[in-house]
Amino acid sequence: MDRNRLFWASRRGMLELDLILMPFLDHVYPTLEEADQRRYQRLLDCEDQEMFGWFLHRQEPEDPDLRKIVRIIRESRRPQP
Repeated sequence: MDRNRLFWASRRGMLELDLILMPFLDHVYPTLEEADQRRYQRLLDCEDQEMFGWFLHRQEPEDPDLRKIVRIIRESRRPQP
């Protein structure tokens, strides 16, 4: 998926998700291995409410690939020492 499509797919209907996904797309996504980039692209097909629950640690995705990319995104939001 090209950068422009990724940008628009990462813009969600929920401000909270935009505040998580947009910085991730700008700063972390370009550094990911291709397999993890594909996982991110799959994540974008998920419902906003599901993603919101995953990022707030309310639930975990059942799919191991989605679980991996959710964890990568969560870790990218932790403050760096």
